[in-house]
Order: sequence, then structure tokens, then C-alpha cells
Amino acid sequence: MINRELIEPFSKLELLARQVVEGFITGLHKSPFHGFSVEFAEHRIYNKGESTKHIDWKLFGKTDKLFIKRYEEETNLRCQIIIDTSNSMLFPLEKKQGAMNKLSFSVYAAAAMMQLLKNQRDAIGITFFDKEIHKHYPAKSNPTQQKLMYHELEELLDKTVYEEASTTESAKALDQVAEIIHKRSLVVIFSDMFEDQSNLESIFAALQHLKYKKHDVVLFHVADKKQELDFEFENRPYHFIDIETKQEIKLNPNEVKDLYLKKIQEYTEAIKLKCGQYKIDFVEADINRGFDVVLQTYLVKRGAMLR
Repeated sequence: MINRELIEPFSKLELLARQVVEGFITGLHKSPFHGFSVEFAEHRIYNKGESTKHIDWKLFGKTDKLFIKRYEEETNLRCQIIIDTSNSMLFPLEKKQGAMNKLSFSVYAAAAMMQLLKNQRDAIGITFFDKEIHKHYPAKSNPTQQKLMYHELEELLDKTVYEEASTTESAKALDQVAEIIHKRSLVVIFSDMFEDQSNLESIFAALQHLKYKKHDVVLFHVADKKQELDFEFENRPYHFIDIETKQEIKLNPNEVKDLYLKKIQEYTEAIKLKCGQYKIDFVEADINRGFDVVLQTYLVKRGAMLR
């Protein structure tokens, strides 16, 4: 029995998600995506040669574009949102006011995407993992489950670093997800992909497993671009601590910057290459920027799946 008194108060994240989506939709009206925003849940673009029976002429009058009215059975899809909750996703640990770490960025982006999915009457599920799956809700359109999922996302915002070392095992979790979710789902992954490079082949095999199961996959590579990818630090000694393994090292970043950038670029390019081979969308998601890249990618992907 679900305790409704437990989940009803947790609406702050949902309200924030609505505001993000409303702002995003307003922005679409002012962009080249005009005509692809407010009505996207109910319509699809008319293809030349189709029957004109279901053209929405009122919408044509407003947008000067031809759209076909969509029926409910045409609009539904299943989307499984997968979030890496390992310790590395808590970087940066010391957040300035209004700033985010990688996990909070992923939570807010996932919440906004859930709002879009709700608007389109799609089924939504979420999965959290680090060394293994520790929370899984299969994709459903049930409003009560959606409330619970917002509650679970809210709890992630309060997460702090575990005292013990905690590593990531993406391959194991993604393999499990591939087997337990409904075939032909849209799978959206938020992860920094920070793992031992010896695990790369296992990760690639897990991504291939998702595609073998006929899932459409989007991988959002979540990163603090300035510090993690560009490695921009002052020219002075720093004390670095690996959040996952707890290993510590003292050094001047300028002494290792060239080698670090070479290694991180090689690692990222290897993942991009495999994603390209498997027809997986690889999207850079910088936590210092807005959520538009996440929401636009989702809308484009959804539109392609339903054509």
C-alpha cells in the first residue's frame, strides 16, 4: 500500500521542472523550432502525399505549417531514465550558491524531461545505479508512480559523498536494464562515464546489448567542462582526492595538464566512436549550462522514433 501522505508534499522539484519546461517551450517559439513546441504532444508534421483528412487547419492558421492530428495510441512511447549516482557524480563537492554538481544537474534535467513525457502521455521509468542498480521503476504512465519518482529524485539532491570508497560499474547496471525493460524503449542515460579504462570493453558491450534489445539510446555525458575536461586550474599546488577510490595526490596541475588532456580526450573519443558505431546519441552536457541541450535532444529523438 502506497502512503499518499508520504509522497504528496514532495512537489518542489516537480514545480521547478514545470517552470523549466515552460521556459524551454517559450524559447522554442522564438527559435527555428517554432511550430515544434506547444503542440508537439498532439501533432506531427504533415508529409507530402498523405491524406489531408486529419490536418489541423486551426493550427495551420496560427503557424502557417501543416500538422496532422495525432491520436493517443500514436503518441505513447516508453522512456527509461537512467542516472549514475556514484560518488564521482557529486563533483564539485563545494558548490557555489546557485551552482550544481553533476548529480544535481542530472536530477533537474531528468525531472524536466519527465515533465515533457507527462505532457505527451508517455510512460516514464527511472533507474539509479553505481556499483549496481539500487532503485528501479519500470516505465509507466501511472500518476502515483510519477509522484514517487519525483520523491526519489528529490532525495538524490540531498546525497553527500559516502565515507567509504565507491566505484562505478556501468556495464553491470546497463546489462541488467537491457534485460528488464520493455523492448523498443527510449533509454536516456546521465553519467560522467568516469571508470577504470580497463572497463571500457565491458561498457561498450553493455551499450551494444541495449541496441540489440531494440532500444533507442541517448547518452548524456555529464561533466564540469571547465575543471574536468579543460582542466583549468591556477598555477599553484593542489591537493586532489579521488571521490570514488579515496586516493590522494598533491601536485601542480600545470605539470600534468598536457598528459591529462591527452588521456581524457582519448577516453572520450573512444566512447564517442563506439556510440557512433552502435547508433547511440552521445551528447555533451556541461553542468554550467542550461538544460536546453537535454530537452531538445529528447524532442528530436522522440520525433524520429514516432515517424
